[in-house]
This record gives sequence, C-alpha cells and structure tokens, in this order.
Amino acid sequence: MDGDTLYSIGDLARRTGLTVKTVRFYSDRGIVPPTGRSPAGHRLYGIDAVARLDLVRTLRDLGVDLSTIRRVVDREVSLPEVAAAHAEALAVQIRTLRLRRAVLTAVTRRGSTPEEMDLMHKLAKLSEDERRRLIGDFLDTAFGGLDATPEFTGVRRSMTPELPDDPAPEQVEAWVELAELSQDPGFRGVMRRLAEQHAAERARGDATGPPRRDPIAMVRDQAGPAMVAGLDPASSGSDPVVAAVTARYAHVVGLPDDADLRRRLLVRLESANDPRRESYLWLLAVINGWPAPESLTPVLDWFIRALSARTPA
Repeated sequence: MDGDTLYSIGDLARRTGLTVKTVRFYSDRGIVPPTGRSPAGHRLYGIDAVARLDLVRTLRDLGVDLSTIRRVVDREVSLPEVAAAHAEALAVQIRTLRLRRAVLTAVTRRGSTPEEMDLMHKLAKLSEDERRRLIGDFLDTAFGGLDATPEFTGVRRSMTPELPDDPAPEQVEAWVELAELSQDPGFRGVMRRLAEQHAAERARGDATGPPRRDPIAMVRDQAGPAMVAGLDPASSGSDPVVAAVTARYAHVVGLPDDADLRRRLLVRLESANDPRRESYLWLLAVINGWPAPESLTPVLDWFIRALSARTPA
C-alpha cells in the first residue's frame, strides 16, 4: 500500500491494535480526522492516521489528557514541551506518594492515633514556604530578640531544616517528626532558656569578641575521657574533672567558682541534656543530609551526676 491508500475504521483498528470503538472515539473528537468518505458514506483515513493513533496511544499510556494530545497532533504545541510538563507533573505525584508512604511508615512504627496520623499527614503536605514559616516561628520563639549577633545568626541557620526537592522516605519521616517536635511547648521553652542563658553569659564579657567555648563542649572535653575510663562520677577521683570544668566556666562567665556558679552550671547542663534537643539535632542531620551528630547524652549524664554530688541543694 502506498501513501494514497485510504483505510476504513476497521482497517485502522487492525493495523494499530485498537478497537473500532476506540478509533471512532478519537475520530469523533477530531484527534484522528477522516480524509474522506466512501461512496456508502463511511469514513476513510490516510496513512498518517496510523502514525497519529500510535502517538495517541503512547501519550494516553503516559497519562496525557485528550485536549493536550489534540494540540500535539495538530502541532499547536511541541511534543518536547508536553513531555517536559508531564515529567514535572509525574515528579510532583512521586513526591506526593513518597510523603504518603513516609506518613504511613511513621504511623506503623509509632502506633499513632488517628489524630496523630492526621497531623503528620498535614505536616508532610506543607509547601516549602509553609515549612519555612513553621520552622521560622519555632526559631523566633527560641532566638527572637537574641539573634542580632553573627553568632546567634549562625546558630539559627545551623538549626534550620532544608528538605530537598526529591527527599528520601527517611528524610520525609524525619521532617514530620521534627515539625511535630518544633511545636512542643515544653521543647520551645527549653530552647528559649538555653538561648537566654547563652546570651546572658556572653553579655557578661565582650559581646563583640570571638565566640566563647560552650559549657557543653567543656564537659565533653574534660569529662569524656573520665567517663570512657569508667570513673565513678561520685568518687573522689572525679573531683579534678569537676574542678577543671567549673573553673573554666567561671572564667568564661566572669563569676567566682562557688556554689552559686555550680548551681547555675547545673541548670544550664540539665536544660541542654533534654532528650528532645538531641532528637532535634539528629532529625535535622537526617533532613539536611549531614553526618549523624555525636550523642552527648552519656557524658552529660555522667557530669551532671558528678556536679550534683558536689553542689549544695
């Protein structure tokens, strides 16, 4: 058959593997228009109708709607443009499915109630702007009015989750958990107290100078080796460790190393040792693709016991 051959609807159906009803459907909607009519009035189609139908079937299999298909076959819009648009639409659908999977995985793992599942689903569906506003509100509560210095600005930035455009399921699940945690009033209070304590310590010295060593870092450096060595925090052998930390802390905050300072340090470390703080930092690392942070709970537990044993109530 050459290019002048005309085909009936039945011929087209046999050549394309479609049903007569399907070919007629596309013809009625102008997607595959007939070239002419037979003497009996039946529709006839040229060879290009075969190529059109093959293209239509492929596009329909890819989920392209009929109005767009008609624009493609009529050359009102290019096939690459349609492919790009639908690739983006599929990417959105994939992200949505990943969000749903993450929520269901979290519900399964945590044994969540229907109310908790509803909350997790809402958190997972937030847009990027909505996520930023939610976390921004949490960080405002923690650092508002205190983040004028580069130090606080850097801390705030380092505590901001950045969920990627194409997150892994574990990143989505971590985001949902972190978002829930950020709305916990108790955790917000802990973070605010830590920020205020840090600001007060810095205000006692030169606020424009370089960042000072955080007491948590002091404890890690001084008490870490003692804990690893198995030293009993209540034993006299721990006295030099406690003395080294409190002396350094007293120097940093410009106060005498006395019972009041030790009580002050104890309160500071107990706030920092809140398990929700470590959970936030761990979830943040998962979301941002950072290495897992070092757990400071064991060394803080050790030093808090050691300091408590040497601090009057």
